[in-house]
Amino acid sequence: MKSCIATGDFYRPGETFINRHIQHLFGGETCVVAGRYHGENPLGRPVFERRKRAGSADLLIAPYWLAHNTLVHGTSRLPFGRAKRELAQFWRDNGVAFVLAEFGTQALAVAPLAGEMGIPAFTYFRGTDASKHLRRTHIQKAYRKLMPKLAGVFSVSQFLIDNLAAEGIRHPNAHVIPSGVNTARFRPGDKRPSSFLAVGRFVEKKAPLVTLRAFAEATRNHPEARLEMIGDGPLLEDCRARARDLGAADRVTFPGAMAHDYVRERLSQTAVFLQHSVTAADGNTEGLPTAIQEALACGCITISTRHAGIPEAVDHGLNGFLVEEWDETGFAAQIERVLSEGRQSEMEAAARATAEARFDNAKLLTKLERVIADTLERSRTEVSTHAP
Repeated sequence: MKSCIATGDFYRPGETFINRHIQHLFGGETCVVAGRYHGENPLGRPVFERRKRAGSADLLIAPYWLAHNTLVHGTSRLPFGRAKRELAQFWRDNGVAFVLAEFGTQALAVAPLAGEMGIPAFTYFRGTDASKHLRRTHIQKAYRKLMPKLAGVFSVSQFLIDNLAAEGIRHPNAHVIPSGVNTARFRPGDKRPSSFLAVGRFVEKKAPLVTLRAFAEATRNHPEARLEMIGDGPLLEDCRARARDLGAADRVTFPGAMAHDYVRERLSQTAVFLQHSVTAADGNTEGLPTAIQEALACGCITISTRHAGIPEAVDHGLNGFLVEEWDETGFAAQIERVLSEGRQSEMEAAARATAEARFDNAKLLTKLERVIADTLERSRTEVSTHAP
């Protein structure tokens, strides 16, 4: 069954969840609609780039269609003119049976045309699209108009579903299906005692300075403890300087952004994973971080925050520990706790069991396919029942 995956940028190696859908959904019979296409296509799928499809004649009709689409759909992002005709032809040429928009904001651009063509459309909500963007009144309005155009909605966490519902944005066919992790590749290895790891962009919602300061404080009497903070971003240099100021430069390393295989190897060897996620000032939140799912699969005790979907993965006292957002003192206390309690084997087993039960991506892909197939079958049955 041929599907079209709609995403913002293609190809991005870090978007493993999207690339997995493109490669494997219903046997990999997929094509791609991207807001921006950067020329890399290792998956070898047909690609349609939306931003380069406007014709010169469309400049004359643009004011009308921008106003019309904003009024009718709550957003001006819909294709019109040449771009609309060519996208429709792309779907016809590729025999698309349904569209899966990987973010709610992408669904705004493609679901109305899919509806006009009788192609069922689904969307995923993953984080920013149901947190930061949801603060905008025009996005709330657009999402409310979008819901009746969708055959179904998926989210990586119940938290995001609740966020949408709080603004009156609901769909009767909504499902929580996390992105998941390849539990066959992400597995526990030989753990290095007193080893800690943080992985992610050095940005506000990851609060890397809180992680760094808490680790430095908690390990003053544990000079054997080591923390590696993988990633890059605007706060990286601040963290490097702060590590020196705290006298922790010999205990904390910053290798920068690293390949996924490097991260996987480090997770397999690391005892404790740290992620102090918070709600950014602009409202940006996590959905359910893939890094935490990968850490659990590798048997890492995870210390994190009661933020977004994280409590749906980390069971306090069982496979990790949770504190409130910005609770630096509490975060430090939990770091010291794992160094002192010596529950590595017990909690490692619990973490791995959690990943196998809740976040195995093969099982989650099968669940996603089942929901889509059942929805399409119900739709066909209803059409047949109401046919004259």
